[in-house]
Formats: sequence, C-alpha cells, structure tokens
Amino acid sequence: MIRFLTAGESHGKCLNVIMEGIPAGMHLSSMDIDKELKRRQKGYGRGGRMRIERDRAIINSGVRAGVTLGSPVSVTIQNKDWENWQTIMSPEAVEAIDIEARRVTRPRPGHADLAGGIKYHHKDLRNILERASARETAARVAAGSIAKKLLDEFGIYIASFVVHIGNAEIPGNVDFLPKTDKELVFPPLKKLSKKTFKEFQNNLEESPVRCPDPNTEKLMMQAIDSAKTEGDSLGGIFQVIAFNVPPGLGSHVHWDRRLDARLAYAVMSIPAIKGVEIGSGFASAQLKGSQMHDEIFYETKLGFYRKSNNAGGTEGGISNGENIIVKAAMKPIPSLTKPLRSVDIESKEPFEAAKERADVCAVPAAGVVGEAVVAVEIANAMLEKFGGDSLSELRLAYDVYTELIKNLENEKL
Repeated sequence: MIRFLTAGESHGKCLNVIMEGIPAGMHLSSMDIDKELKRRQKGYGRGGRMRIERDRAIINSGVRAGVTLGSPVSVTIQNKDWENWQTIMSPEAVEAIDIEARRVTRPRPGHADLAGGIKYHHKDLRNILERASARETAARVAAGSIAKKLLDEFGIYIASFVVHIGNAEIPGNVDFLPKTDKELVFPPLKKLSKKTFKEFQNNLEESPVRCPDPNTEKLMMQAIDSAKTEGDSLGGIFQVIAFNVPPGLGSHVHWDRRLDARLAYAVMSIPAIKGVEIGSGFASAQLKGSQMHDEIFYETKLGFYRKSNNAGGTEGGISNGENIIVKAAMKPIPSLTKPLRSVDIESKEPFEAAKERADVCAVPAAGVVGEAVVAVEIANAMLEKFGGDSLSELRLAYDVYTELIKNLENEKL
C-alpha cells in the first residue's frame, strides 16, 4: 500500500515528501518528477511566485542508480523565495522585532487564516497561511509523478484539462478526446496507446489554460484578464481522465474500500476544491435511468464494453474497465489585490484583509495536482489488488489477472 506525507511551509526552506509502498525495481529519476513540477507551475493567470520558483526535485533516499529499492522514497523541493524569508521563517529563535515586521493579524475571507488561528491559538496568522498555502501541492505533484511512473508500467495514463473558467465553458458537443489506434477505433477509447496519449497530452500543454477547445480557450483568457484588471480572482472546473484502468480495482464490501470514494476524498483534499463528481456526477440527478446507465455490449475481440461512460469508470465502488473520469470545482483564490473586508483578530477593528502575492486563476495548475492525487489512489488500488514487493511480482500478478479476464470474457457455457 502507498502512503505519503508532506512537510514544509510556503516561504520555508523547502518542501519534503516521504512516500512508502513503491515496489522495488522501478526506474525513477529526478527528471520524471521535474517534468510534472514544471507542468504545475504553468498556466495563464499565475502570479509572481511562479516567476521566482523553478521547482526541481532532489531524491534523497529509496532510489539507487535510478532504480527504486522498495524502501521509502524521500524527495526535497527547495523554495527559492526562502532567500527573502530566512529570518522571518527561521525554525530557530530570532529577535521579536524580525517576526513583528511580517506578522499577520488580518484574516482573509475564504482562507484558513481565522479558522486555523482559532484552532491552534495563534496570534500571528502567518503560522496558518504558510502551511495552508497551495505551495504544498508541489510536494503532492512529486508524489503523484512517482505513482504515474508506476502506472506507466501497466499502460495506465492520466491527463487533465480545464472545462470551465469564469463564464467560459467548453460546449457539450465539442469532440476533443483522442482517437485510439485504428484497430481499436470501435468502441472509442477502449484502449489508448502511449503514443496517442502523449499526442493528446502535448496538445493540451500547448494551451495556456490547458483547454482542448481553442474558442473556449480565448474566452477563458479574456475572463482571466478581466478579473485581473478588477483586482479579482476566478475559479473553474477541471476534469481528470485515467485511461486503460483495468476492471476490478476497489471494492463494494466496505465504505472505505470504494474506489470512487477514495478518489473523491483525494481530490477534495486539494486546496480550494469545493466539489467533486465522478462521471456525469450532479447532472445524473436530472436524467432518467434509461438515459443515465451505461448499456453493456460484447464483441469477441473487445470483450465487454460500453458506448457511454456516465458512470465515470466505476460501478459499486469498483473500476469497470472504462476510463476513470473525475471532475472538480475550484473556488476563486481568496487572496485578492482588491481585498475584502475583515476584522483584525487583536483590535477587533474592521480592516481590509491582508494581501499576499497570489494568482488570479490557478485552475490549470489545480488540474495537474488533481492528476497527481488520482494517480496515487489508482496506484494504491493496483497494489492492493495485485500486491508484490517488487515490480516483477506486481507485473506477474497483473498479467495473470488480465489473462483470467480474457478467458472469462471469451468463455461460453
């Protein structure tokens, strides 16, 4: 089983992640992590912090000569902005006057400032906002990149794209999903090759807002520009797709073993996420059963398949062999250049909320974080299902299982 912990503050010395459960024998390098960290930093509407940081991973343990050992993998990501905060954020005792210079007593509406200050009895809200900051998600992306590397061994690929920013939304009739290889073109997306996936992902990366529809992309950028001019911020919706996930991951037998529940938990844990849905999600409440449920078909070459995927790849908490689809709604970032009204926690006087350097819109980056946490949960479900302390053991069990599925699907009484 995979588990990971992250540590670090937004303006602290570094971020750390320790990841346990990655099997031995998997090729892993800092470049595998760096390319995902770079993707997280991109996106139209990002703030000044992204011009300072150039995230790079330092693998400290769990890997030798580019191959995982089976022991915990630890990774460090340095904060370049630490140079400007060494005294204020020092773990060691410093002069009170240095702390007072950047003390925060004015909580920002929509942030963890006030709730966290009350919970932990802090009079300096910097003690809350530093850890509550979305800067922590860089460590999650590092963990997710390791999980992606494991899933890649089994032809499972994960991508994300932006569906909605402000009042700009991809029309429902736009066909932007990748086409599969010729021999697998029917049904659509039953199996996606690595080459086709890379082409799909590269096309998404060319968009400043990671939107697959050029017309909607322009409208999203205009909405971000408008919000920036007004000193405001924007949220939106992103979608994560996991391609080629085998049937049988997760279980219906207990609430905490349901794959969809675990995915929703993981995505909901991302800062600023206020809603998560699997497949058709909330829209399914407006459909009749005959419209919602994905009919089952069979072809000798393909086995069981569906022509629709309203279920989002899970039924009864178990992956059903279709692509996993998760959508998440991100609220607008609470740090505004035109701050909202608040109350000073000491004087109790009304003030404008404290301003911190922030993005106007970070939905494209949140999608990359979404990919990371989805990758961890699917990788975890793979290890739960197939076990094995080494990659070779895991692959052996996976191959036996997939052969068993083929025999089952082709079996006739």
